[in-house]
Amino acid sequence: MDANPRSGSDARAGNLPTIAFLGVKVHRLDFPAALDAIRGFIRSGKPHLVVTADASGIVLAQQDEDFRRIVNDADLVTPDSTGILWGARKLGAPLIERVCGVDIARALCEISGQEDYSVFFLGAAPGVAEAAVENLKNECPSLRVAGVHHGYFGPDDDAEVVAKVRQSGAKALLVAMGIPKQEKWIAQHLNELGVCVAMGVGGSFDVFSGKVKRAPLWMQRRGLEWLYRLVSNPRKIGKVMTLPKFMWLVWRSAISRQPSV
Repeated sequence: MDANPRSGSDARAGNLPTIAFLGVKVHRLDFPAALDAIRGFIRSGKPHLVVTADASGIVLAQQDEDFRRIVNDADLVTPDSTGILWGARKLGAPLIERVCGVDIARALCEISGQEDYSVFFLGAAPGVAEAAVENLKNECPSLRVAGVHHGYFGPDDDAEVVAKVRQSGAKALLVAMGIPKQEKWIAQHLNELGVCVAMGVGGSFDVFSGKVKRAPLWMQRRGLEWLYRLVSNPRKIGKVMTLPKFMWLVWRSAISRQPSV
């Protein structure tokens, strides 16, 4: 039955509990627990994949079996939208809070110098990752940067990019290529990259660089960040249009779970 809690049996995420949300695994945790799990991944010395799941990703996973498998095999899946929180409540398996990918990425940058690891920034348009790093260095003086590479490369360049990440000595890799491209790329190369944690961060580099502004806090807290993004960039309409389908999937699942009279 969808969205029923089960006891977490995956030691890679510290035995944190999960729910099965419309067939997709999501961990039930708060921000400190997520960050603690990722710290554990880095200390382990072994490769781990972190996915931040939002409503559009859940919809995509319904039709993209490869992406769904990647998410369900990931070491940590955080609920990265208010839609996920709403849907989980409707399906009887409430989550604790939204655990946003951009906030995780910033936190990893803040603590990298303190915990003796470096971060590689991969993705976005040429120049954006560099600008993101410069701004982050001002905000997080202890940030240790292993390397930077834009996301405008094709499959023929994969080996070169993978080698650059591996040779950098990075322990954390942030990949800004958009869902599901970033997750598929990470999954394909995770064991070659030499990192301990790799996470897709979507448009986070645009935010860090100042190219895109996040919604005001009051909009974030009221679950209206999607509206701010749409008004700021109408080209996001495709992603926003997945919301009605997401809501329909949740309602259909909720109705199917109700006992007949």
